[in-house]
Amino acid sequence: MDIQENIVNRVAQSGLISFDLAELFPAGDRVLYDIKDNLFHGLMLREKDFREFVKEHDWMQYEGKHVAITCSADAIVPTWAYMLLANKMSPYAQTIVFGNLESLEIVLFDRALANLDIEKYRDERIVIKGCGDISVPVSAYVNLTAKLTGVAKSIMYGEPCSTVPIYKRKD
Repeated sequence: MDIQENIVNRVAQSGLISFDLAELFPAGDRVLYDIKDNLFHGLMLREKDFREFVKEHDWMQYEGKHVAITCSADAIVPTWAYMLLANKMSPYAQTIVFGNLESLEIVLFDRALANLDIEKYRDERIVIKGCGDISVPVSAYVNLTAKLTGVAKSIMYGEPCSTVPIYKRKD
């Protein structure tokens, strides 16, 4: 009697397409530039001192990096100061955003999703992978789901062997 049985991979045969948002993770270092270090006594920005700093600072250190510009101090910083930083970083940095590192990740994923060819998922059954080594902002899951809802036959969240249904088109 043959005890060996054929093992069938039902997940592979299901026709599900697994979508891993982590694959859209843009390469490159993330840097937080905190303007608090430019404040006089941690309270205010002095234009003359700030302009001198901007003139002397080595902006090449941001070459190819994704930069978030913020101020973590409770201080009033004029908008032009952030604009000046963006102007000096722009020839070098790959990305510049106003906000913290979380804001930066949201912008990076939004840009990646904006360039996604959503048509290749038309009438498909999609599983959006739920966990991994790379932290993906919740906003990316929301953005992707909104885009796929218009084209996919169904959308699930999790792993192909254990999913949570999100959407199923009524045919």
